[in-house]
Amino acid sequence: MKDLTITLHPHGGKHLYEQIYLHIKNEIRQGKLLQGERLPSTRYLAEFLQVSRSTVELAYDQLLSEGYIEAMPYRGYFVCPVEELYDLGEEERPGGEKNAEEGETGAWASMEERGDKAGRRSSAAFAYDFSPNTIDMTAFPYATWKKITKNILVDVNSEIFTSGSPKGDYILRETIARYLHTSRGVNCSPKQIIIGAGNDYLLMLLEKILGRHVKIAMENPTYRRAYRIFDSFAYRISPIAMDSSGMSSQGLRASEADVAYVMPSHQYPTGIVMPIGRRIELLKWAGEKEGRYLIEDDYDSEFRFRGKPVPSLQASDRLGKVIYIGTFSKSIAPAIRIGYMVLPLSLLRIYEEKCSFYSTTVSRIDQRILNEFIANGHFERHLNRMRKIYREKQDNLLDGWKGMERNFTVSGEDAGLHILLQDKRGRSEKELTDAAAKVGVRVYGLSEFCVGEIAPQWKADTVILGYASLKNEQIKEGMERLRSVWA
Repeated sequence: MKDLTITLHPHGGKHLYEQIYLHIKNEIRQGKLLQGERLPSTRYLAEFLQVSRSTVELAYDQLLSEGYIEAMPYRGYFVCPVEELYDLGEEERPGGEKNAEEGETGAWASMEERGDKAGRRSSAAFAYDFSPNTIDMTAFPYATWKKITKNILVDVNSEIFTSGSPKGDYILRETIARYLHTSRGVNCSPKQIIIGAGNDYLLMLLEKILGRHVKIAMENPTYRRAYRIFDSFAYRISPIAMDSSGMSSQGLRASEADVAYVMPSHQYPTGIVMPIGRRIELLKWAGEKEGRYLIEDDYDSEFRFRGKPVPSLQASDRLGKVIYIGTFSKSIAPAIRIGYMVLPLSLLRIYEEKCSFYSTTVSRIDQRILNEFIANGHFERHLNRMRKIYREKQDNLLDGWKGMERNFTVSGEDAGLHILLQDKRGRSEKELTDAAAKVGVRVYGLSEFCVGEIAPQWKADTVILGYASLKNEQIKEGMERLRSVWA
């Protein structure tokens, strides 16, 4: 262990914990802190830097989340192996063009079903449904949305009723580009963004861009809806087993796939946050051969309850290998059906040659409403309010888990809107779900999200509990019923 000399600027525009986090992160990336090297304890570093211990803990938590360091019980914090940092900061990323396009005039999803069998069954027979596929709409700013809609329709002119750009209105894409850069670190110009009615349309459009004869690798367990969409393209699909860091890079290489579909910031349904080392491995794989790409589905990235959001995989891409996809279905509302796809420049050229005649699938009025909602700060305020609401609900869920600690291991609680409980007593997920059903509670088995053979670490003894749409009292009562049959 060695001292860390960090120059802090109390009035430098960044929080002190961010300055500590950035310093250590850069030291690791530049090879000044080596693999296996022990960091100072939080108490020691706090005293050394003359800051509060909680400030150092926040910085270490973020480094842990991103996989730069690891915590070893009773030993301390150590630098993780981050093989050949892929020169992440040296080369200028393609796509730094001007934020304007000629010929484009400006003035802009259902929550995708994140399951298959789980999404089709009726919930009528259950008093409490811990579905991972829902959101809380009770706090939606209906009055604000209504006011924006009214103002747009009052001020509307004939231009908004024309078909507009196939990619979506430029002003909305410009707003989304700024939002993605500040919140997720995404580097792109508005011309690289395509607006569409949810992930389904964007993935179907992507099939036209990538071509028909593609072999695609998918995490297992995975987002079943995307699996079914790719299967409908007649793509050859290779399910790749995951370990604690996400998609196995060895498995990916063995699959001989052309494209990999991943959810690195919060994998669905396991909740895994892919560490920086694994991200580098995937980016290296994509960069080794022309025609290889990574599809990054940035699912649930807005809702993180420990540390700040982990930067997107696209933020580390320097070779134009990441196709970034996201929606507003969980962060705003399912019914607006607005998603976005960021294409690397090489695929943007193919889109403009082969697909630019496809009309946008989102109403220009809806695009304009969403643009005003984001640009005027309503979206940020809504997200902050929902993070607080969901954090309280998660706390109630975890409080209800107390008393069952000896029987279950909990995971996935750092982010997203569901947790996973793995049984320690050898009970199968069917036994667990059946027991829950007998007391009127619906929970979901992890195997419902698996394709092909289930890897040993995801064996069928794990259940998923979502909490977004349940009231706090319902969460408490539902967990009491589960304790009565599971504890």
